Amino acid sequence: MNSEPSSTEITPEQCATEVMETIPLVMQFLRSEMRSQNSPDLSVPQFRTLAFLNRHPGASLSDLAEHLGVSRATASAITERLVQRSLVDRRERPDERRHVVLKLTQAGSEYLQQIRKTTRAQIATIFANLSQTQLQRVVEGLVILRDVIEGKASESGN
Repeated sequence: MNSEPSSTEITPEQCATEVMETIPLVMQFLRSEMRSQNSPDLSVPQFRTLAFLNRHPGASLSDLAEHLGVSRATASAITERLVQRSLVDRRERPDERRHVVLKLTQAGSEYLQQIRKTTRAQIATIFANLSQTQLQRVVEGLVILRDVIEGKASESGN
């Protein structure tokens, strides 16, 4: 008897390995494409700030700092540059002046959407040579991955 998985059997460990090897490559590609679409004076942390605030309008400075993996002071400096460019609105909470609420301005939202639209078009050109079956498999795999990760995140309270 052969205890090794057949060519059609994949273990959870093999799947985890593929995710760990593929996701960083995808993220590197996306960052590179998105950076190439925007002005050179928008840093990666600034771009990530715009994307985070798009998903989490009204987030606090602490929320942003945690997402970026930086100190509150660094997150504040990043935010201030975006405020000066009218891409982010930063307001003190009326009930607690030491806390701020962050959200994209209309200009910030439009700027982010334009970068995403152009990047999406670039990515679509890469997928243009795939068959309908391959496209479907990519989408199905990503939906499964998203559902698994979101289910895990909701269980842990994140």
